Amino acid sequence: MPDRSEPLTIDDGSEDVSRILVVTAHPDDVDFAAAGSVATWTGRGIDVSYCIATDGDAGGSDHSITRAEMASIRREEQLEAARAVGVTDVTFLGFPDGRVTASLDLRAAISRVIRLVRPDRVVSQSPERNWERIYASHPDHLATAEAAACAVYPDARNPFAFPELLEEGLEPHTVPELWVMATERANRVVDATDAYDRKLAALRSHRSQVGDGAHLDELLRSWMTGTALAAGLPEGRLAEAFHVVNTA
Repeated sequence: MPDRSEPLTIDDGSEDVSRILVVTAHPDDVDFAAAGSVATWTGRGIDVSYCIATDGDAGGSDHSITRAEMASIRREEQLEAARAVGVTDVTFLGFPDGRVTASLDLRAAISRVIRLVRPDRVVSQSPERNWERIYASHPDHLATAEAAACAVYPDARNPFAFPELLEEGLEPHTVPELWVMATERANRVVDATDAYDRKLAALRSHRSQVGDGAHLDELLRSWMTGTALAAGLPEGRLAEAFHVVNTA
């Protein structure tokens, strides 16, 4: 996380929120970036849903199984990870892993989920490439994030966008705020210390991607400690950062 001249706001954003939708490109994306916050929110009684653009079939390095088998494995891993942080509603959109574009089809699919869930907040990846942390800027991340932002504004709220959604009985919905993960523009920090064990368990569920997960504790503590210290939290606290955008 970059140095900042102004302090970050420390607030888990639980007040006056009942539903949150997290939109990501791949299984495991939410767990690396925001599972501690998700566990914090579900612990506060907030309903959190996941919308994942792909099945992650291009992930992993096992050449002995088919891509369809990998997709099935990754879906099951994500469902297990979701349960670890209190999430039971997971939608896989089935777009091709490694070939996601911010297409009208993807915008319509995300808008459909927004109109179904009717969230008070959407959490997504960043559509901006991060040259300091290039692995956070996978092309699928950028494309899914752009489509999610377009779905939040203007698609999901516009009755004349994707009229087929109205034909399905899905009325427009205005999302009041967008929280962007893994961004240099962070202005909000969630103290996720008390939810850390659940975040770690969620990530270790992705065995096809992280193996036995032995390296994850050191990696996560390094990231989250740096974020906490940048926000002025005491030594030993662990945090996740977001850029909060008012979209009402």
